[in-house]
Amino acid sequence: MEYICPVCGYPKLKEQPYDKDGNPSYVICDCCGFEFGFDDSSKNFSYKEYRKKWIEDGANWFSPSKKPGNWSLTDQLKNIESYSDNH
Repeated sequence: MEYICPVCGYPKLKEQPYDKDGNPSYVICDCCGFEFGFDDSSKNFSYKEYRKKWIEDGANWFSPSKKPGNWSLTDQLKNIESYSDNH
């Protein structure tokens, strides 16, 4: 099963960012590099803040080898429209 990154909309996270009890997976998104349980808990980034900084810095892929050839930031960001930016 794959999950959507609530930061950048990458649809291929291998683990849920948080389990049903709210425990972080510490999975790192191959696209934006956000680490669930670290960047939000230790560094106090909200998803929205991290996303803004990531985009301002050029929306560079954390794992460039995973970037699809036809990748579109605009299309990928549509994946997170249902997520709340309150985290």
